[in-house]
Amino acid sequence: MKKWILRNLPVPVRYHYFRLKKKYKDGKLSKNYVGNTVECVLCKHQFAGFVPHRKRQNVRCLKCDSFDRDRLIYLYLLAQDFFNQSYSLLHVAPEKPLYEKLAKSPTLYYVPADLEPHTYPYHGKPRIKKVDITNIPYPNEFIDVILCNHVLEHVLEDRKAMRELFRVLKKGGWGIFQVPWDPTRAITYEDPSITDPKERERHFGQYNHVRWYGQDYLQRLEEVGFLVANIPFTSIFSKEELVRYGLREGEPIFRVAKA
Repeated sequence: MKKWILRNLPVPVRYHYFRLKKKYKDGKLSKNYVGNTVECVLCKHQFAGFVPHRKRQNVRCLKCDSFDRDRLIYLYLLAQDFFNQSYSLLHVAPEKPLYEKLAKSPTLYYVPADLEPHTYPYHGKPRIKKVDITNIPYPNEFIDVILCNHVLEHVLEDRKAMRELFRVLKKGGWGIFQVPWDPTRAITYEDPSITDPKERERHFGQYNHVRWYGQDYLQRLEEVGFLVANIPFTSIFSKEELVRYGLREGEPIFRVAKA
């Protein structure tokens, strides 16, 4: 029971628990992780490997607690020369490793946001703003770029959230909308009658997920107006680089745009 509770803590809370309990022992890095086989592109620290997560190997950074999906997005942003551009950026449910990079960028008007900002023990600026993505408190065409990384699978009314994200995005704007995606499923699997946390974990992979997206994920985004690209970004990396940077082979970037 304790392991299940810890595994399913909100991400910001779990981040601090992980750093306090798992990273170091008596102030020293566990000998199992001393080495330079892998390198976190966000915090630049090197280890013998990243920490496993949910039966997947080589996922979490011991220093900044970045996940493979965080490092994937950061590498994509670097490839887009993102940090040398001037953008207004809405970052939904901001992951701390990405927050630390984005909040310090002098070229961004950065808006980190979440429905429960009090759960984010971040001490940087700007502070997390309270935003319900099914009812975003910003005018039409207000934002240049949106990062929505593994959020929509938590939202019961995901199409309503997609419409709101489309509404606030400027014409010519774009975003990255990552989700748990199973390309072997033609149709997204969801069942709103499943409300028990353990049953949700059994069906959807996590206690607070409400669906597994399938191939029709792109269609859902297109139906609200987005232009959608499934970008095989990890294909540019060698097998050795995928291991070194802790990336999940074959994971696409879902890039949306507004014409």
